[in-house]
Amino acid sequence: MVTAVDRYVHWRYAAFRWRYELSVMQKIGLALVFAGITGLVAQIRIPFELVPITGQTFAVLLAGALLGRRWGGASLAFYVGLGAAGVPWFYGWSGGIGHFTGATMGYLMGFVLAALFVGFFVDRYINSRKFLPMLGLMLFATFVLIYGPGLLWLNTFMPGGIFSYSLWWSGMLIFIPGDVIKAVAAAAVVKVIAPKEAYNGEVDKGRVWRRVP
Repeated sequence: MVTAVDRYVHWRYAAFRWRYELSVMQKIGLALVFAGITGLVAQIRIPFELVPITGQTFAVLLAGALLGRRWGGASLAFYVGLGAAGVPWFYGWSGGIGHFTGATMGYLMGFVLAALFVGFFVDRYINSRKFLPMLGLMLFATFVLIYGPGLLWLNTFMPGGIFSYSLWWSGMLIFIPGDVIKAVAAAAVVKVIAPKEAYNGEVDKGRVWRRVP
């Protein structure tokens, strides 16, 4: 007897397999959709000094996990590139090349790196789709790949050098509670909707949780 759980497992496998088998133009379209979603959650913001607190990190992490390395990274590259070209989907419904000379440019570059990183592991390792491994990957992507470039670039706008407290407070410490919550939420979404079966020649495909009915 096929249960509701069995049907759901089959559905999520089919959905990810479908995403993998799309044409290039369809994948571009899907990447643009996620770029738009990132733009929408960017409007969920708390203004704070040079760098606002927004919902972007949640969308960035999910783009990598749901679209994979290439198209998750492409999604954020579209977001950054089209935003710089004038599409008003940065925080505050803004856009333009000025964001590449402003304080947030390092974080924007970090978004692309984070999506590529998370997507790489989702594409290659089935077990990375478990909650705890995915949470660890997302926290690493946030703390190293987003905060790292963000702080290095923000340092050029603030006195005191890279070791100044004001830089670390404005560029990272204030964001940690919210970004941890967003990583937990994103990892929980991935755990629920990402298949635990191979659909793309994963390295650990011989060690799956359960078979598709």
